[in-house]
Amino acid sequence: MFLHESTVYGPLKSRRLGSSLGINLLPNKRKVCNFECIYCECGWTNVSVKDSLPSLAEFARQLENKLKELNDQEVSLNYITFAGNGEPTLHPEFSAIVDKTIELRDRHAPDTRIAVLSNATTLQKTSVLRALKKVDDPVMKMDAGSEELFQAIDLPDPGLTLDRLTSDLMQFDGNLTIQTMFLRGTYKGRSVDNTTDSEIAEWQSRLLRIRPRKVMMYTIDRQTPADGLQKINKSELETIARRVRASGLIAETFD
Repeated sequence: MFLHESTVYGPLKSRRLGSSLGINLLPNKRKVCNFECIYCECGWTNVSVKDSLPSLAEFARQLENKLKELNDQEVSLNYITFAGNGEPTLHPEFSAIVDKTIELRDRHAPDTRIAVLSNATTLQKTSVLRALKKVDDPVMKMDAGSEELFQAIDLPDPGLTLDRLTSDLMQFDGNLTIQTMFLRGTYKGRSVDNTTDSEIAEWQSRLLRIRPRKVMMYTIDRQTPADGLQKINKSELETIARRVRASGLIAETFD
């Protein structure tokens, strides 16, 4: 599986965000997340590995040093992106880290946008929601339209529901991007497919309640921890995207 071994990494060429300097606020040797997505490139969570989270001070030092280095090399960035080994908003100092990132971005790379890739499960924490509203591009995950498939694909911690997620996402008043992983296959002997007509209809209904400024649709790109999952081809993604666009939303596909 694919784990980031530093707090600040890259820049990498992102299929969705261009030249992106990655931020990993989680341990360098294991995943920390309240989802256990069957497609996650970081693999399954390994609780036997003990590792600490970076402090605000250590994060700030690494980010500033990297931004200065890139300036010296005349390397431009499209994004500073919070992603890493799990869910970035679980870091207890997430809000302060966002503020520091904005400060350092404005000082060293003012033309660079800030994105956070999140599963949107911590939005009921006021400080997290406020911080996410400050960044240029809060990119929130929604992988299914039905509760059954949400539970099957994302394997969330107990108590996390798709209805709660949808309601929380509406708090952005449309100033967010929704990202959705499309796949099909089997997991533990049951069919998993979020491309069916009924599933797309339910997913689209939730999109219309959230009214995001953009929908990013993509499919499997790396090895998955669960066997039996299949990549969706570009033409299928485009067919789903046309349905989204017909409802008045912007949709982009990546394969």
